[in-house]
Amino acid sequence: MKLTTLKTAAVVAVATSLMFGTSAQSAGIDPALGDYKPVSGVSGTLKSIGSDTLNNLMTLWAEGFNAMYPNVKIEIEGKGSSTAPPALIAGTSQFGPMSRPMKSAEIEEFEKKFGYKPLAIRGALDSLAVYVHKDNPIECLSMQQVDAIFSKTRNGGLDKNITTWGDVGMTGEWASRPISLYGRNSASGTYGYFKEVALFNGDYKDEVKEQPGSSTVVQGVASDIAGIGYSGVGYKTADVRSVPLKLTAEGSCFDATADNAATGDYPIARFLYIYVNKNPNQALEPLRAEFIRFVYSIQGQEAVVKDGYFPLTKFVAEEDLKAFGL
Repeated sequence: MKLTTLKTAAVVAVATSLMFGTSAQSAGIDPALGDYKPVSGVSGTLKSIGSDTLNNLMTLWAEGFNAMYPNVKIEIEGKGSSTAPPALIAGTSQFGPMSRPMKSAEIEEFEKKFGYKPLAIRGALDSLAVYVHKDNPIECLSMQQVDAIFSKTRNGGLDKNITTWGDVGMTGEWASRPISLYGRNSASGTYGYFKEVALFNGDYKDEVKEQPGSSTVVQGVASDIAGIGYSGVGYKTADVRSVPLKLTAEGSCFDATADNAATGDYPIARFLYIYVNKNPNQALEPLRAEFIRFVYSIQGQEAVVKDGYFPLTKFVAEEDLKAFGL
């Protein structure tokens, strides 16, 4: 992926869709979303199968929704984004949370069975943070350095493999300290997104210690002073710190904050999706419809903030609700 394409992708995917020129409350919740008010006639069971990154957030949404509809049963299973499409196709889930967009092959498989494409809402905005141990003093990394740390292909263009902290300019006791790598497994949407954007569609090094979940990546880095790993910003703990990133060696450094994600200055920002089987010729039944409305209410976006992600605006809510006929 070319540098200009990387920057453009970040701006188009985030700034354009969110229309921050008209609603720039990236750190707070857009009051125009309004409070969620329960309605009658909502009952039944919901099953969510998909992203581990979204597991905590789906649970928070489920708890908030349950508080308003005690008779509704919601089950959450988070084993990776790649598990969402097969579950939707098989009908074993009503929601398929994914930390990446569905791949064309996944969409084609869905369409082959149902005759129409799946729909998705964008539930939250996430910065995919590069974490180091809290005592690691590294101040900034370029995307090319991140690539050379994690990948064996170095498609970002750096001519030298990075294996020690001295290779990124650290001195003293850090100079000869080998870098210890932590990442997700291939079932994860985070794995795929990081591969696409941070590795410039390259290949991971064999030395990356693949973890089953977002939190275990952070735990690994927290217990390893030489460690570095990637995970959603919502999984940050006091034992790790996120490293500011810059697009090129000559660029400026930006941390994984809401403002920097919104402007596209932080180069690894993404939407978090929830895919749904919605027949375009039929209205959603009340249970799924009201859950989606809840996600886009003030209460729903409060859960987003509580889980450490960034809330969305009324503009995004209206776009997605309109697509669902809500």
